[in-house]
Amino acid sequence: MLIVNHRSLTASGQGCEPRRRGKRGTILARPTAKQIDLTVARRPLDRRAADMLREQILGGGFPPGHRLVEASLAEQLSVSRGTVRAALSELAHEGLVQQVAYTKWLVPELSAHDVWELYTLRSSLEGLAAGLAATAAKRQKMTALEEAFARLEAAVAGQRRGTAAAADSALHKTIVALSGHRRLVEHYRIIEQQVQRYIASSNALLADPGDLVTQHAPLVQAVLAGKAVLAERLARAHNVSEGRVFAAHLERLAGDKVAALPASRPGRRTAPAKH
Repeated sequence: MLIVNHRSLTASGQGCEPRRRGKRGTILARPTAKQIDLTVARRPLDRRAADMLREQILGGGFPPGHRLVEASLAEQLSVSRGTVRAALSELAHEGLVQQVAYTKWLVPELSAHDVWELYTLRSSLEGLAAGLAATAAKRQKMTALEEAFARLEAAVAGQRRGTAAAADSALHKTIVALSGHRRLVEHYRIIEQQVQRYIASSNALLADPGDLVTQHAPLVQAVLAGKAVLAERLARAHNVSEGRVFAAHLERLAGDKVAALPASRPGRRTAPAKH
């Protein structure tokens, strides 16, 4: 018997094996055959296509303003246009692409107003997460935070800006995960990729990549020490400060107008160039 569902094709021995007769004519069924696992690839083709396109966007291969044409992408990825469309739709949900026509898509420009929205929202989510993570601090769980911070230190020491940006994003994501707050994690996941994109661009303004370690060390130490109030305050201040500096930089570049962010001590960054 061939059982078919949306996840796999499974061949069962039921009805497939012939039966034999016992000594007294009793019909005996043979033991069922071992099931054959024909499960399809874990990640569907459109998800894999989305992974490849996401990597290009976050890595700068597709810069802000770059137009993404389904037919061209389908040819480059050797997949159907339907697969590309599904992949782009997933990225649009993440805020990494924008649909400008039925078959045309665009990598959004970096906007000062978007920075303001993301960093104020991120400040609230990560501030709450840091406080909860510190409150629920347990040795076995905190190892994950120490390892995430160590990866950031290693990336900075190796002067790998791209890897450092990814480690920076992963560190914040680890703190959110350690909060133990399922709904908070789900909401953070919605903006996660957008945040990673802005982190990479914001970190490019650092005069010294080593400042990444200096900026994050107090927050990590507060969470590890179980100092919930301090951890929440540091997480909020860090996000507002970074957002303020980066938004000001984009305002100078594009002349955008944005609501003022709350005052906070700025991080050590290069002064945005005046145009």
